[in-house]
Amino acid sequence: MADSYQCMAKTTTFEEIVDVGSFAPEDIHIPKIYVHCLIKGEKYKKRIERLSIQKEEDIKTTSGKPGDNVRECIIKRAALEFEDSMYANLGIGIPLLASNYISPNMTVHIQCENGVLGLGPYPLKNEVDADLINAGKETVTILPGASYFSSDESFAMIRGGHVNLTMLGAMQVSKYGDLANWMIPGKMVKGMGRAMDLVSSARTKVVVTMEHSAKGNAHKIMEKCTLPLTGKQCVNRIITEKAVFDADSKKGLTLIELWEGLTVDGIKKSTGCDFTVSPKLIPMWQIST
Repeated sequence: MADSYQCMAKTTTFEEIVDVGSFAPEDIHIPKIYVHCLIKGEKYKKRIERLSIQKEEDIKTTSGKPGDNVRECIIKRAALEFEDSMYANLGIGIPLLASNYISPNMTVHIQCENGVLGLGPYPLKNEVDADLINAGKETVTILPGASYFSSDESFAMIRGGHVNLTMLGAMQVSKYGDLANWMIPGKMVKGMGRAMDLVSSARTKVVVTMEHSAKGNAHKIMEKCTLPLTGKQCVNRIITEKAVFDADSKKGLTLIELWEGLTVDGIKKSTGCDFTVSPKLIPMWQIST
């Protein structure tokens, strides 16, 4: 029994210990039955693993000529996927930066897998809070009306199809919407992340934002993914700096938008599978600055 009891004991270090009754019962998240020893830490310092702050180029365009910057092109087009009142989960990098271009006339509720609904942009330097991070461990801000919850509640939202849109990066996408974005064999990876959960619900629109080709012009849009899959037949739309494709699990890819100055033949050469061209093919739209 003694050994069992010792296994149950929990020692926790705190920044501050206050008197009994300082917290309202509804504000207590860890009941005392789980805690057997309290230690007030000395010289307590919160470590920020990934300090991310707003930069001028995150908000404004980074080049004088539209389309000169690859990331800028993808970010602006991706922002057109947002709709008023939708709930969206955005991956780090290009998807999260696309939120900077959400129209001021609409409200989009950004959900984060580690338990936040109402995520705001990266903080300014004087707004950094070590306790406020996204699923990628980056420092973030929250908007008025935001809420916090446990990870299991977060994944209930995701797997239950309550998130309208998820926007992710990718290493490869297949002709029929298979997604590979979590590892490259032989390279160290901390974990598969939450993408497998995010693409698991058929009620969530999955949009991939990525560069059209990898280094050396290797194909990223392919007949069949060669990297380990995150999800099968789950991608609905692909946005690159060259084109926008709709993906169908049975019919394959349809080219629906093309960047100005590029040709369908050029897209065929840089794409590793065949695709249908929409009869309503239009130039890639972008948000004016």
